[in-house]
Amino acid sequence: MNQNIMDRHNIRKDTIVSRADGLAVSILTCRPATGPKAVVQLVHGMCEHKERYVPFMEFLADNDIASIIHDHRGHGESVKSASDLGYFYEGGYLAMTDDIKTVTDKAKEEFPGLPVVLFGHSMGSMAVRSYSKRYDGSICGLIVCGCPSRNTGAGFAKFLARVHSLFFGKRHRPELIQDLAFGAFNRKFKEESSPHAWICSDPEIIRNYEADPLCNFQFTNDGFINLFSLMQDAYRTKDWHPGNPGMPVLFISGEEDPCLISHEKFEEAVNAMKKTGYTDVRSILYPGMRHEILNETGKERVWSDILEFISSSI
Repeated sequence: MNQNIMDRHNIRKDTIVSRADGLAVSILTCRPATGPKAVVQLVHGMCEHKERYVPFMEFLADNDIASIIHDHRGHGESVKSASDLGYFYEGGYLAMTDDIKTVTDKAKEEFPGLPVVLFGHSMGSMAVRSYSKRYDGSICGLIVCGCPSRNTGAGFAKFLARVHSLFFGKRHRPELIQDLAFGAFNRKFKEESSPHAWICSDPEIIRNYEADPLCNFQFTNDGFINLFSLMQDAYRTKDWHPGNPGMPVLFISGEEDPCLISHEKFEEAVNAMKKTGYTDVRSILYPGMRHEILNETGKERVWSDILEFISSSI
């Protein structure tokens, strides 16, 4: 990122050490010009990175809210080498969840006494639910964005990834599993020129995504094993005992997002949080919007709704 932009918007880059395995985890912090009233911790999705959230972080800062975001292990700058993109290292998805807690602790250290709202997009939306299962007492609100609906084939897909891993190694990038997991996502948008049209209706967002080597990569066998394990953990409610059952939870997604699978599946995800014992679970579906609703045409409405939720949660 351009240093002048970082300086102008009071954005600072830093590195923290994962408690799980010592991996260096890269973070960005954005501080408002005046004293913040809350902190939003952002958790990004699969095959992307923290810098893509800077415009939204600037919006939050303009509304007196600090924000912090990190690159997941195997993403962005939280890798030992560029060849490790899509590889989770030995700690796997549980270390990924623990990394989020390490960043929460960093936010509380940097902004003592301020309430923290946790926001997760796509893969990050599953990660923040796994986090809430373990650490909901550390946050005052949860936003689940672009939520992949529960897929009953996750167990079989994980089995396939393990078989591929046995034959080809953990770092192999399996085309078959990639196609099984995401091949159908662009079916609705096949008349458009990009295979990533399902992500967003704004062509510029798609062009930037495809030109970005920190986005346009494929998961390893190890990455897929942990992705499907994360989905199973996020949707497994029997071992979930909320410590903060009154915590407000907001699900938000685009109606045209293929990750939904269907409206019924989306409602199933919302109801799963209610069944675990959370008493204030809300949801919004945005007509005409695809997967990345923070980047969509008309995103201002989404940003405004998030701001309203934050204000009501702190």
